[in-house]
Amino acid sequence: MIPYERQQKILSIIEKEELVKIDQLLELFPEISSSTLRRDLKELEKNRKIEALSGGAVKKISTVGEIPISTRQMLNSEKKEKIADIAEHYIEDGDIIYLDSGSTCTAIFKKIMQKNITIYTSNTDVFAFGKNIRAQVIILGGLFNPINSSISGSLTEDVLNKLYFNKAFIGANGLDAKRGVMTPTFEEALKKKMVKEHSDQTYLVCDSTKFHVLSNVKAFDLKDVIVITDQMDNNLSEHVSLIID
Repeated sequence: MIPYERQQKILSIIEKEELVKIDQLLELFPEISSSTLRRDLKELEKNRKIEALSGGAVKKISTVGEIPISTRQMLNSEKKEKIADIAEHYIEDGDIIYLDSGSTCTAIFKKIMQKNITIYTSNTDVFAFGKNIRAQVIILGGLFNPINSSISGSLTEDVLNKLYFNKAFIGANGLDAKRGVMTPTFEEALKKKMVKEHSDQTYLVCDSTKFHVLSNVKAFDLKDVIVITDQMDNNLSEHVSLIID
């Protein structure tokens, strides 16, 4: 198990209990040494996932930041492959689509490059796919963020303002019935919002680990979107259509 996955398990315990003492975590994770656990907690605190309190207790900070794309590509890969397989069935020859940045959208890229379609994207992972591409791919200009292999900013917004898509596939860092679709930065949130407003149909491609997770900035509500995901969620299904197969 890589450190990030182990830390997420620890974080899930803290989230359920809201306030947990370090001694309790040591009992809950007997296979983890005290020094390793404390390093994990320091890393979680450094990344503003938890807050250390007096008396040796910790609590979860409710918002999440951006995870580097290199780490995200290793996580939940089976779920992302399932989502990519589903998304592929909704992309037909002749479509003009927008494909967002993020590891799930990169998984979709790999499945649709041989389709007779036009892809507009802010996902720079496309540069790794080589020359064997049938689709017409148009990279949006703007400010490059190496953490998430994404392009955003005022130049990207100027271009998007002139474009329209019949389908858009958008990623998210958090998805909540009340707060909608969330992402760590204003630039990414505005980009996603503009794409949704300029698309005939918007699909949110989001694995179940993002459900009921908050990030810093709201991009848009769940109204008029369809979520392609890996498993059902009864709470979310009351507010938005979920496609799981």
